Amino acid sequence: MKTILIIEDDTILRETTAEILELENYKVVTAPNGKRGAEKARIMLPDLILCDIMMPEMDGYDLLKLLSQEEQTKRIPFIFMSAKTEMKDVRKGMDLGADDYLTKPIGEDLLLSAISSRLAKFELLKEQEAKEVIVLEEENSFNNIEDLEDLKNFFCDYGISKKYKKGEVIYKEGESSNNIYLVYKGKTKSFKIDEFGKELILNIHKGDDFIGLSAIIDNSHYYESVTAMEEVEIIHVPKNKLQEILESNHKLSLEIFQLINENLTEVKEQLLQMAYGSMRRKTAKTILKFANIMSHKPTDSINISRRDLAGVAGIATESLIRTLTDFKKKGILEIDGRNIKILDLEKLEAVN
Repeated sequence: MKTILIIEDDTILRETTAEILELENYKVVTAPNGKRGAEKARIMLPDLILCDIMMPEMDGYDLLKLLSQEEQTKRIPFIFMSAKTEMKDVRKGMDLGADDYLTKPIGEDLLLSAISSRLAKFELLKEQEAKEVIVLEEENSFNNIEDLEDLKNFFCDYGISKKYKKGEVIYKEGESSNNIYLVYKGKTKSFKIDEFGKELILNIHKGDDFIGLSAIIDNSHYYESVTAMEEVEIIHVPKNKLQEILESNHKLSLEIFQLINENLTEVKEQLLQMAYGSMRRKTAKTILKFANIMSHKPTDSINISRRDLAGVAGIATESLIRTLTDFKKKGILEIDGRNIKILDLEKLEAVN
């Protein structure tokens, strides 16, 4: 409910105007003169002020001058209501910064229309100011982004956060690449589907990892799919915003391209392992990869589905299970349900 302050020394007109506005669902506060009006304006901070000009103690002109000089009240829409109809009086009121000047007697429709339009204009101005502040803050923040850690902070400050349940899709291969993502909490996997419908896992992403960075270079589509491996929180920023940041920061651009190159190299090695590595070697490398990503040290237990392990290794799930059983018998691994713990790190690294 909008609050309107009526400042009018004529009791009947003041009460009549208040009644009209209350019937239109406005909250109304009244004052009999400029001095009392100034006090109530400071306390109530109304959404709009209706004010007479000729009043005792302080007239409307002096009141508007006073409120225009104070930070809290200077933006409040201000409408004069006066019997002074000469052009010089209207001009004076508008020159002082009034939003409108209504001459008495004022018709009810004209009064309500003037109030409604001034309140709407004020709301639009507030929205525009808020947008300008956000844009200015973002532009200023660009200057503070010097490395990847600063970029991650930018994502946290200005990005849009969304939570995904296990198995939910963050984006699919072939979709338009409109956003760049940062994993805030949890783990995701990126994968491609081969011609036989088999899922080939390319990478595992944990908290603090970027996803979809290659979309900066390729302006069309994502080349892989990404889903949540557990409940995750993802922050995304529009790709064009990140491109603006990189245009003004060559050092960061180099870091981003280096990161993209490292990711592509890792994917290449992963695909080579899938193509040429022995089944035992594929399984060992995959367990080491997951252990490195999902735990603090290699010998910590990791909780992972056999299907995801097989997808990364590029082998059938049944073959992976047989190999895991063999590693368990040889004392290399301890297996309890989905939990896998490396007992002999050297032997696992030495598997051929």
